[in-house]
Amino acid sequence: MGYTLLTGGARSGKSAMAQRIALAAGPAVTVVVTAEARDEEMSDRIRRHRAERPAQWSTLEAPIDVLGAIRSARADDFVILDCLTLWVSNLLEAARDAADITATASRVARELAGRRAVVVTNEVGLGVVPANDLARRYVEVLGAVNACFADSAERALLMVAGRAIELAPP
Repeated sequence: MGYTLLTGGARSGKSAMAQRIALAAGPAVTVVVTAEARDEEMSDRIRRHRAERPAQWSTLEAPIDVLGAIRSARADDFVILDCLTLWVSNLLEAARDAADITATASRVARELAGRRAVVVTNEVGLGVVPANDLARRYVEVLGAVNACFADSAERALLMVAGRAIELAPP
């Protein structure tokens, strides 16, 4: 038992891979989503993701309280957490500091370590160093959160152009 971490760039196939992994795990799936429909583009993206999921899957919206959502899922359900990227953004927007975010991430990762699950996140540290303080803090905090989840994951995959590359354990 344990979870798989899926990381990669935007539109690299992470959510589709998460769904394939969940479908192979069995019919009982809870999807914990962190996105909020704040504009038309995000509303469309949320609609597409919902339409792509099997109707029998449960969905829990958790832009902030991911741990509570995971704990409320049935113990035998496979969990998809999609995604850490927006969750960290939501926490920063809610004025949570880096130490609190990484501590919370550690609790979530430990909770998921005892479950069958897949966690989706973006790898945002491969580009240029951002020009402003908030963007730099975001990249630093998300990088720390991703590393925390990778350390607790049973496996970690890097998605590139819809293909998965297995990441070696530390």
